[in-house]
Amino acid sequence: MKEKSNYKAENSPRAWLYLLPALIFIGVFTIYPLFRTFYMSMQSNSILNPTFVGLQNFSAVINDAQFRLAMKNTFIYAVTVVPLSLIISMLIALILYDKVKGSEIFETIFFIPYLTSVIAIGIVFRYLFHGKYGFLNYFLGLFHIGPFDFLNDRNYNMPALVIFGIWNALAFNIIVILSGLKGIDKNYYRVAETFGASKWEQFIKITLPELSQIITFLFLTSFISAFKVYNEVFALFNGKAGVGNNLVTAVFYIYNKFYVEYRYGHAMAAAVLLFLMLLVLTFLQRKIIERISK
Repeated sequence: MKEKSNYKAENSPRAWLYLLPALIFIGVFTIYPLFRTFYMSMQSNSILNPTFVGLQNFSAVINDAQFRLAMKNTFIYAVTVVPLSLIISMLIALILYDKVKGSEIFETIFFIPYLTSVIAIGIVFRYLFHGKYGFLNYFLGLFHIGPFDFLNDRNYNMPALVIFGIWNALAFNIIVILSGLKGIDKNYYRVAETFGASKWEQFIKITLPELSQIITFLFLTSFISAFKVYNEVFALFNGKAGVGNNLVTAVFYIYNKFYVEYRYGHAMAAAVLLFLMLLVLTFLQRKIIERISK
């Protein structure tokens, strides 16, 4: 009788040798910058002659009204864009999978925006949201609504960013959900139809459970990406954080502190706070999703 092999890749020197280039790359460009950020967050704002200041930078950032506004805007953006984009993506993916012939063509069309520069898309959306000749105001005008100056009225800056964020997230979500739908065994649906299950019951009892891991993956990655929103704001408002800087986000705040105000210690302290907040929120989300899926 053949003995069971006790081979483990982590115990093989050759395996570690093959992994070495990737480990070096991760160490230099991911792990080192992370530790460097923590180190700089406890130093003064001088980059040439830094001095240790302990937790003073964290205190200054937390008491900064601009930072609190940035976190508020980021949170509103995340809790709005992530669920809405997932729901809309699910609806579009289901329609493409069940109702549309030649869905491969539409998959390609929907995926094109994911390959396009956010800056380029932002320029297009600036025209769509324009207060005088934008298509969105033209469309709303057909129903005698508006016009709204989305880009120059601070009250409409956030809705414009949310719409842009939802649209920008659809492409990747749709493709991933479609791949998950194609992996579900069609015999499940045939058996369900045999017992008279409606489409809604099939969706609740078969589709959602089968897609639970994919939805969890998309929810977590989308939430993390939403908390790091910067390109969308920069592109939509032409390098500014909305009217009067009222739409500043967490990453926008860090960028301004580091590259505009040259307050390096404050910028790194804000980055550490954002990192810790994302870590806690990701852990809580995962626990909640695991409990719901049981």
